[in-house]
Amino acid sequence: MTHCEVCGNDYELAFTVETRDGSRHVFDSFACAIHRMAPICEHCRVQIIGQGVEVEGHWYCGAHCSRAEGRVGIVDKIGSSV
Repeated sequence: MTHCEVCGNDYELAFTVETRDGSRHVFDSFACAIHRMAPICEHCRVQIIGQGVEVEGHWYCGAHCSRAEGRVGIVDKIGSSV
């Protein structure tokens, strides 16, 4: 069995996630994987488990939070503008 790197649970159905840079992470649940790997919105501090947006190296959960931080050019819907 393999130990989850977040909670330490020794679980026979643990899974491994390999990232683009080649690092490997072992988790026993998606909740633990999200806790360790999801980026955090730089405005509201929520973990981004959906699409999110990246602006000049900064992560936000959506256009609203990116605008609140003074970023421009991000839209949530087709036809909307910032």
